[in-house]
Formats: sequence, C-alpha cells, structure tokens
Amino acid sequence: MSTNRYIGQYPVIGIRPIIDARLGPLQVRQSLEEQTMSMAKAAAKLISDNLKYSNGENVKVIISDTTIGRGVEAAKCAAQFKKEGVDITLSVTPCWCYGAETMDMDPMTIKGVWGLNATERPGAVYLACVLAAYAQKGLPAFGIYGKDVQDADDKNIPLDVQEKILRFARAAIAAATMRGKSYLQIGSTCMGIAGSMIDMDFFEEYLGMRVESVDEVEILRRMEEHIYDEEEFKKALAWAKEKCPLGYDKNPEFVRSSKEETEKNFEFCVKAAVIIKDLFRGNQNLPKGREEEALGFNAIAGGFQGQRQWTDHYPNTDFAEAILNSNFDWEGKRETFILATENDTLNAATMLFEKLLTNKPQMFADVRTMWSTEAVKRVTGYDVEGHAKDAGGFIHLINSGACCLEASGQCKDADGNSVIKPWWEMTDEDVENCLKATTWSAADNGYFRGGGYSSRFVTEAEMPVTMARLNLVKGQGPVLQLVEGWTCKLPQEVTEILWKRTDYTWPCTWFTPRVSNKSPFKSAYDVMNNWGANHGAISYGHIGADLITLCSILRIPVCMHNVDEDKIFRPAVWNSFGMDKESADYRACKTFGPQFG
Repeated sequence: MSTNRYIGQYPVIGIRPIIDARLGPLQVRQSLEEQTMSMAKAAAKLISDNLKYSNGENVKVIISDTTIGRGVEAAKCAAQFKKEGVDITLSVTPCWCYGAETMDMDPMTIKGVWGLNATERPGAVYLACVLAAYAQKGLPAFGIYGKDVQDADDKNIPLDVQEKILRFARAAIAAATMRGKSYLQIGSTCMGIAGSMIDMDFFEEYLGMRVESVDEVEILRRMEEHIYDEEEFKKALAWAKEKCPLGYDKNPEFVRSSKEETEKNFEFCVKAAVIIKDLFRGNQNLPKGREEEALGFNAIAGGFQGQRQWTDHYPNTDFAEAILNSNFDWEGKRETFILATENDTLNAATMLFEKLLTNKPQMFADVRTMWSTEAVKRVTGYDVEGHAKDAGGFIHLINSGACCLEASGQCKDADGNSVIKPWWEMTDEDVENCLKATTWSAADNGYFRGGGYSSRFVTEAEMPVTMARLNLVKGQGPVLQLVEGWTCKLPQEVTEILWKRTDYTWPCTWFTPRVSNKSPFKSAYDVMNNWGANHGAISYGHIGADLITLCSILRIPVCMHNVDEDKIFRPAVWNSFGMDKESADYRACKTFGPQFG
C-alpha cells in the first residue's frame, strides 16, 4: 500500500453501541452488554473488511470504550472520538434506549443508526425514536433496519443490512475525505465552458474544500528555472519513450512537426506531467532553495485550462491528463489523480465523487453524438445488437485529454472479463496491456496549434458503467444527474466508420444506457436529449445508488437517475418531505443546506 498523499489522516468511523440504561434487580443493562458490543464489533468488522481508503489501506473503525446508556456516557464517547479523529458515527443497538440522551450531537459528524429487528427487545423502537430526535434537531441521520426478524443470539448481519451499512460508510468516507483538501485550477475559464468558471462557494460550502489557483505560466517558470526533480524527469522521459509510442497523425504535411520538433514537443509534454504532479502533491526532491514549491497544494482534484491561450502556442497537456488519471506512470502503480481537461471544475468534482466511491480511475469525455439504430444501419449497414438495440442506439463518448488508459478495457478479472480495477489490484500485465492498446496521436492542428499528443484507443469491451455530471443552476445551486448503462463493443469495421466521422485521434467509447418506460430513460436519445452539460464523468460499475447516498450527505439533489427505487438510501428525515422521493430530495437539501455554508 502507498502512503497517504494528503495532509491529515483519512476519515475514521466510530461505532456507538447504544444500550438500555436501566440497572436494578432484574439487570436489564447487564443482560444486554454482550449482545450490544457484539453488534458493534460485527459492524466494525464488516466495514474494515470490505472498505479501503484510496491508498489501499483498510478503513479505520473504532468502537466506543463502553456502551452508551445515558448522556454522560455519550459525552465520554464524544470525547474519545474527538481524540481519535472520528468523522463518521454508526450507532448500533438491539434494544430500547433513551433517544435524545444517547444520540450523537456533533453537527459535523456524518451519522447512521442500525436498530436490530428482533422480538426480544425493541431495537426498532429506539431506531424510530432517535431518528425523530435527529430530525427535530436538524441533524440528518441514516436509519438502518433489516427486513427479516433475527433471533437475539444471531451474530450475523443480514445481507440487506450489510448493503445499507456499507453504502452509508462508503459514501460517508467519500464525503469526509474531501474535507480540508484543495481543488487546484491551473489556468482559468476554457472557451466559455460554464463548468470551467469555478464557483468557490460550491467547493467551500458543499464539499468543505479550498480552491487553489495557479496560472499556467507556473508550468513554464518551473521548466525554465529547472524547478523539478531532474532524475525523475529523466526516468519519466525514458519510460514514456518506451511505453507511449507515437501513432496516427491526421495533420496535412505542411503543418506536421519535424523529427526534431516532435522530439522537443514530446519532452515538453512529459516534463509538464512531472511538474503538474508536483503541484498536486508536492515533491521534497526539488532543488535546494525551492522549499516553497516543494510543498505542493494538497490537491485531491484539479483541472488544466489549456484552450486556447495555452494550446494556441504550447503543446497541449493531454499526455499529463491521461497518464495522471490512470493507475500508473513512470513510478509504477499508484493512486490515480483527478485532473480534468479544460479545467471543467464540475466534471472534475464528479470524477472525484466517483473515484472516492470506487477507488478506481475515471473517464472524462464529451457527450458527443447519439447514434440511433437507424442511423447506424444507414451509415454502416450494421444492425445494432444487445443493450444498444434495447436502447435504440448508443452515445459516442470522446474527447482529447483526461480519459484514463484503463478505459481501453484491457484489464481483466480472474474470468477474463474486462474490468477497471483499483490501483492495488492492477497486475503488471494489466498495465502493459493498457499501454499496448494506446498510441499517442499528434494533436489536431485545427484545435491545438501548439501541438502535443492525444491518447488514442477504443473501448473494446462491454463493461457496466455509470455516467454522471454536476451542474450549477441559478437559484437552485448544485444538482447531479446520472445514468447507469454499459460500454458497447461494435465490430471493428463499424467502429472505424463511425469513429472517422468525428475525431480519429482521440479515445473512443460507445455507451448505451439502461432504459425503462420512464422518461428520460426511454431510449439513448432520451438520455442524450436530457443531458445537462457538454461533458460527462464515467465510472466503472453501476454506482448510481452510492452517488445518490453521497449527494444526500452533501445536500446536492439528484435531478436525473435510473436507479431502482429500492436501492435509494438517504437520511431518514428525507421521508418527511413528501412521498415523491425526487421532489422530497430537493426540499430536504434546500432545508438543511450545505454543511459548510
């Protein structure tokens, strides 16, 4: 496992074992001590065995030193948790307890409560009581209650309860991890893209992050003044020359670079990647006298403006964006970075949500073209099959820059299926296959007059994915939209025809949504027609339910999703805002407001 890249420790989950306080001759409390602590230990083990931080370490879970039956014991637990750096609490109980006396009153912790469904003691009654108290005090908490009755001596956690505990913990860890970190924008607004017009209030109030701004000229200054680790640059350049072969050049001869210019530009792109990496995390190996630059910006996500002021004159940073967003580089396998092309801050934030929920690298793409089955047939003669046929077509996801190389579909699981993995599960063969599937095309001179190199591959696999996007709406604030679906594998000749109608030098992914009889998911066209921005952030797996839970913690309503209703998990108080889950989500988020606002 790697070290923690960021300042401060990772979020800690604290388990609060809640108990009936009554002592007396019938020894009510004493009879419940073992069962209550067993629940706490089982929950702690479930979380630590199944969830990891982004560096690959198991999530840290601690348990209150004692069971909690009265306000004094709740205070002792709070003091213990404060000392241990607890950001998230899960209260567990098999029985009736005193709700307002035992609840977690810290307004900054993310809260969940598991009340046992059993007949011997009324854990469900406590659960309902304390959730009402949380609602009354304006402290949203997630309620966890199993479907089936358990025996009092049953030490197993039912599968439905496991799913809710893990969904709560996963989302809470993601939310807490962002706190205190930075978004690093290199440059500013790109080509009038709304998402690249950074809203500091959003990052500060909703995510608890600071915004750091660096002019693009900082890259040039560090190059010219040799403010980088020369040995690392040599290593990076040698690795890139060996592993990242130059490929297709679509430019006419009169604007193509000479061999000498190509060599110079390639070195420039690699050096930019080394420097941007330093800006994110710092580098203690910088030359003496550069202690300030060595600090970095404690950035958990960022973006590079590029177009047009930079790219009209200097080589683009597509190489840096693609490699840093992948699970590996010249240093070997490592935690992915989140670096958005065109400084699309909202797409970067969405990619960050997805990364923290999955610990996997993310795709960044234009939501470019919707191909109906009829249009594909007309242009290629091919009859679309599978999920794409069900959806009436597919959407072309394509953009230069910030798509991870794992999106090529070359990482395999034990059964030979194409997957995208956390970095610590990557094999050397996975890394090599991703690199072999990728060539580096000379940048299109029409877009990038300064040159550069774009990664080029096609996603040649069917994989479950979720596409999402944050948007800001005046008067409303942030909203998130998402769609679960699959990447599509088309016959090579069909891919070639369709791909060549757009940009043949950029990574190419065909995506089709999971459809239903409900708008806006009746077809691929329906999804495309209702998408709210030019970009999308695409994550491996169907993670829509986790995104919904995370957004409820952050007080961001979800305006569009195709997640089954029984998978939606939000704080219990959301039920008090109406029977329609989506409109209730808006009202609840508006009522409670951002955590740091």
